[in-house]
This record gives sequence, structure tokens and C-alpha cells, in this order.
Amino acid sequence: MAQWGQLQMLDCKYLEQVDQLYDDSFPMDIRQYLSKWIESIDWDTVAMQDSLATIRFHDLLAQLDDQHSRFALENNFLLQHNIRKIKRNLQDRFQEDPVHMAMIISRNLKEEQNILAKAKSMEQEGESTVSAMVVEKQKLDNKVKEMRDRVQMVDVNIKNVEDLQDEYDFRVNSLKNRENEMNGMTAKELEKEKMGIARMGFELKSKRQDAVIQLSDLLTVIHALLTDLISEELPEWKQRQQIACIGGPPNACVDQLQNWFTAAAESLQQVRQHLKKLQELEQKFTYDNDPITQKKAFLEARTLELLKNLLSNSLVVERQPCMPTHPQRPLVLKTGVQFTVKLRFLVKLQEFNYQIKVKAVFDKDVTEKKGFRKFNILGTNTKVMNMEESNGSLAAEFRHLQLKEQKVAGNRTNEGPLIVTEELHSLGFESELQLNQSGLSIKLEAMSLPVVVISNVCQLPSGWASILWYNMLTTEPKNLKFFLSPPAAKWSQLSEVLSWQFSSVTKRGLNQEQLNMLADKLLGAKAQRNPEGLIPWTKFCKQGANEKAFAFWLWIEGILDLIKRHLLSLWNDGSIMGFISKEREKALLSGKCPGTFLLRFSESSRDGAITFTWIEHDIHDKPIFHSVEPYTKKELTAVSLPDIIRTYKVMAAENIPENPLRFLYPAIPKDKAFGKYYPKPPEPQEPMDVESSQPSGYMKTELISVSEVPPSRLQDNIMPMSPDDYKALEQFVGHRDIDAVTNNLMDFGGFDAQMSGDLQDEN
Repeated sequence: MAQWGQLQMLDCKYLEQVDQLYDDSFPMDIRQYLSKWIESIDWDTVAMQDSLATIRFHDLLAQLDDQHSRFALENNFLLQHNIRKIKRNLQDRFQEDPVHMAMIISRNLKEEQNILAKAKSMEQEGESTVSAMVVEKQKLDNKVKEMRDRVQMVDVNIKNVEDLQDEYDFRVNSLKNRENEMNGMTAKELEKEKMGIARMGFELKSKRQDAVIQLSDLLTVIHALLTDLISEELPEWKQRQQIACIGGPPNACVDQLQNWFTAAAESLQQVRQHLKKLQELEQKFTYDNDPITQKKAFLEARTLELLKNLLSNSLVVERQPCMPTHPQRPLVLKTGVQFTVKLRFLVKLQEFNYQIKVKAVFDKDVTEKKGFRKFNILGTNTKVMNMEESNGSLAAEFRHLQLKEQKVAGNRTNEGPLIVTEELHSLGFESELQLNQSGLSIKLEAMSLPVVVISNVCQLPSGWASILWYNMLTTEPKNLKFFLSPPAAKWSQLSEVLSWQFSSVTKRGLNQEQLNMLADKLLGAKAQRNPEGLIPWTKFCKQGANEKAFAFWLWIEGILDLIKRHLLSLWNDGSIMGFISKEREKALLSGKCPGTFLLRFSESSRDGAITFTWIEHDIHDKPIFHSVEPYTKKELTAVSLPDIIRTYKVMAAENIPENPLRFLYPAIPKDKAFGKYYPKPPEPQEPMDVESSQPSGYMKTELISVSEVPPSRLQDNIMPMSPDDYKALEQFVGHRDIDAVTNNLMDFGGFDAQMSGDLQDEN
């Protein structure tokens, strides 16, 4: 099967990863429409050759034209419009740089292969299957359909019982009247009528028995469905919500869950109406061993029990507590700062609209813990649930809640077992629902995932680390003592969560090579990146490699902040290799053209920093690697990284500044990789008046980065060859000869400059 077809069969968590590969610059529509053609091309080779990339770019446009013609034959105006728009956007973006398009396609195909490989691996381990969620959803849909079909069948049968009973009553009463009036019926006719009525009586008793049995069977079917919903689907949805909270695939299945819960509630309400109808029939006509009389109390009690079980599990936290100022860091709340949380009632029935009043409570039923902080919840802590206009769901959103610490003498002592960012607290919600028809009162409760309460924003990274660790390793929301003895995490678990931290705030997660470097950092190279390797909590968030070092997570957090503030576009388009060891860096650059460089994050900066390393060769053709001092947020606030790369200089032996950076690894010309990020030259402004048109007396300046490490050649200014040309030249001319030619050209250029100056002096 084609690669694109295999991807479409994956679970939603993998499809979300595929979705992140495509954006407006290269939309998924192209991948869908031209999947077969795209997969038939060697895009790695195309991305290395300008001429071939140009050919393939025009081939792709031709393929889109063909697709447009097909839609025209189908009279599909909307898809025709989409194709035209896509083609225009491609021409605007890649007409002058088709290599960049080839690079995007090549990268996406490789990432798709990685996603498929990961899904296959998970399937083999029994942790996931390609279509497990689809199969389970289909099973539940079938159960819901069976339930509704049975409800409909019971409804029809009870209607038949009612009609048959009305006819039976009529014939019995008619016979009595005719006997009383002595209307001249013969004995034979009278006997025949009595036998007909007797047969009808037997049929009526049989149908009443069948109706009771069918109702009992229907309740059994509903019970099985509720078991699946409450014991399996609801916990799985909550677990997916946990994953979504820490950056995993979005948990968008609550509407489906609501549909199932609502269908079950509607069926139970219909059963109650059926029982009411049977009771009316019983009052009109009954007899010894009447099945309605014998079973009605049991059926009513079982129906109410099922309805109570369903409703009491229908209140859920749809959106976990989150400060609007930090939407990507839910469950970490700061005292004095408003946070929001949203509830949903999964049974969407009009009769419950405005009938459910919910109250928020903090740390309810939490036993006294010495040294732990206590908080009051401020703001509007009660809400009435109503139908939302957007989707019709029954919901309530708390938007103005705050926490305030109770300042009680001796409340917080040095004897507390945990630091502030490891204390877990609970935010609960409670309500009561009255069923008017039966007078039944049902208590409703819901609880958010545990939250961490901080008092200063500087505690946010550590608080988020606690949220990550907790939701990665447990699904028990009441386990507030988790960090008294936190379990270790497997690398296979942690690596996925780390990748989510990047994909949730950017368009790229971490690839396998980047994760390998992080595995070596946490487990050591000797561990060989064992997926079962265990990382203790202290090593992840507390301990550094030595006393002066910082914790692993704080290093990652600093890099994430650096990317979000200054490197987002470069990270998204794959220009930053990022996580790579120095040994691996040298291995990748060895054998590349002089001036080839890559971008990686510094391992020595807690607050996040980025550097670049490039390769040169000495006169003996030995590779030399140069790395620049890392750039932090401070430097990148003043000058963007693409501008630094564009203007970067080193001072050669002759004190001539030169830019040694030529090709972004593996062999992308620097200006092609970063040209779109270079600042545009300002347009000349017309003078407003005589005074403003006067020269300021200052020379224009530009901030550049300069290093004193000299490279071996002036290739960027003297010999701007492509990698292919340079490699071809190396087959015939050695590095030393290239140096000699370069130096001669430079001397010749200097001589020309001197002669030009002398001529000007003479003139």
C-alpha cells in the first residue's frame, strides 16, 4: 500500500503528528491529490540540484493543472477554486527557490516514514493498533444502534399490546351487552364468539409477557453499554485528556462521548415511559400471574439504578484549570492570578438545561498534611449549566477563579515533606440533580487533574515539570502524595513527552537523532539509548551533572523559551539541527565542503543559547572545526540569528574580515536557507522639508558578529562555488592548489585595487 494510504489508517494521535508536517506553505491538499506522483520521485536528489528542482517544480504545477481539469469534468467548483489558489501560492513562494520546496517534500516524506515506523513498533508491542480506536468506536456505535432498535421494537410491541387490549375489552363488553339484550344469537354463534375472545385473551397475555421480557432484555443491553462507557470509554477519554494537557495529541473525542451518553439516557427515559404505559394497561386489565404486576417494581428499580449510574458519571472537566496568560501550561496556577476551567454534562437533554448548579471547591476531603499550604478559592465559584449556542452541549465555564493562600501561623513550616512545586492539590466540583418524575436526587461530582500552586512566575518551569511527570506516569487523580515517592520514567515514555513539548508550541517535534542525543545526556552513552532505561525524577528536574550544573529539564525549558521568542521560523523549517553531540557534529561535517555549518543548542547555558559550527581544512587537508560563542536571548533580541549568519565575520591573518559560512548542512547555500529571513533594505524616503533633508553627519552602521579565529580560505568572497562544483574541482586540484589559486586571485584583486587608486590620484 502507498505510504499516504498507510498513514490514513493510523490512530488519531499519529494523524495529529502528520497534520503538523503541513501548513499553508505546502498544504496537505497537495499531498492528498498528488500522493502517488509525489512518492514516485527521489526528492533527496532533487533537493541537491537546482536544475532538477526547477523541472520537478513545473512538473508539480502540471500535475495540479491535470487535477483541476478532473474537477472541472466533475463540475466541482469548490475544489477547482482550491487548486487554483494552491497553485498561485506555490508559484509565489517557490518560483524563485524550487530547491526549498523539494527540501520540504523530502523532509515530510521522511517524517511520515518515521511516524509509520513508530506506529508499527507500538502495534507490535501491544500498546497500540493501527485501527484500534476505529474498531472500538464502531463496536460502541453498533451497541448504541442495537439499543435504539430494541427501544423502537419495544415501543411498537407495547403499542400492539395496547391496541389488542382495547379490542379485547370491546369484544368482551359487546358480548356481555348482547347476552343481556337477548338479541337472538344462536348457541353456536355465542360459543364461537366466546372462543374467539378466549383466543384473543391468550394472545394478549402472551404479548404482555413478551413486552415485559423485551423490556428486561433492553435493560440488559443498556447495562452492557453503560459498563463500556463508564468503565472503559470515559477513563480512556480522561487519559487522552491527560496526554493532551502535557502537549500530546489533542483530545477531541468528547462530542462522541456525549453522543453515546445522551443516547443511553434517552433510551432509559423511553423505558420509563414504556413502564408507565404498561402500568396504565395493568390498571385497565389484570389477571392472576400478570407479568406486568410481577415485574414492574423490579424493572422500575433497575431503570432508575441505571439512570442514576449514568447521570452520576456524566459530569466531567472538559477543559482543565489553566491561567489564560499561560495557555500551554495548564494545571499550574499562580496565587492571585485568575484561571479558567470548563465543565460539561455528557447527557445533553433539554430537561436538564438550567437545572444543574455546580460549585467549585478546593482541596475537599484532603486530610490534614503538616507543612502543606492551604488555599481559599476566590471569585464566582458557582455556575449554572446551560446549553451552549456553538455546539448545544450542556456546559459551565468558570472564568474568574483565584487562589489565595491562608496565612495561618505555623501553617507552612520547614518540616513540610515537599517543595512548593511538588505539592499537588485538588480542584473539585459538586452539584445535585433532581429527577422530577421520580423524586430521585442524584449527587454529581467531578475533579480536575491535580494542580500545582505557585506564588512566583519563576516557579513555573519546575511546576510544569511536576505536571509532566505526574500525568506521564499515573492516571489516578486523587494520588496527591505522588511526589513523596515519585517513580522513575522509562526513556520510551519520557522521549515522547519531550518531543511533545516542542511540537505543542512549534510545528516540529524532535526526530530520532535529536532524541538520541538527549538519551545519551540522561542515560549516558553506555546505556545505548535503551527504551527501558529508567530516569529518576531527581535526575530529570533537580540534579545536574555536578554541583554547579543545572537540571536537565531547566536546560530544555530554556531552549524552548529561546525557540518561542527568537527561533520559531528557523526551527519550524528544519534549519536548526539543535540537539547534537560534539562528536556527532564532527562526524556529520567531516567530508563536507569548507564553510559547511550547522546550528545546535549550547549545553552549557541554562537559559537557552544557540551556536553554529563550521568546517575548514588546513594545508594538509586535515579538517578543522570552529564553533562560535553561543548566542543567548540577549544577543538575539538585538540581532536575529539569520542576520548574524549573513553578516558574521572572522578576522583573517591579514586582518581582512570574511564570512566563513557558505552552506547550511548538508549542502544548502546559505542565502537560500536564510535569505527569506534577511531584513529588506529600507525604501528611500522623500524629504519632508529642507531641515530634515540635511545630512546628519553620521555614517550608517550595522551590528555584526566578529571572531578572531581565522579560516583557511576566503572562499565565500573569492570562489562562490556550489558544493557540486567544488567536489568536481577537488578531483583534479588539491586543497593546497586551490589555496594557491585563491591567494593569487586575492593578490591580483589587491593589485587591481591599488592600480585603480593610483589612477584616481593621477586624475
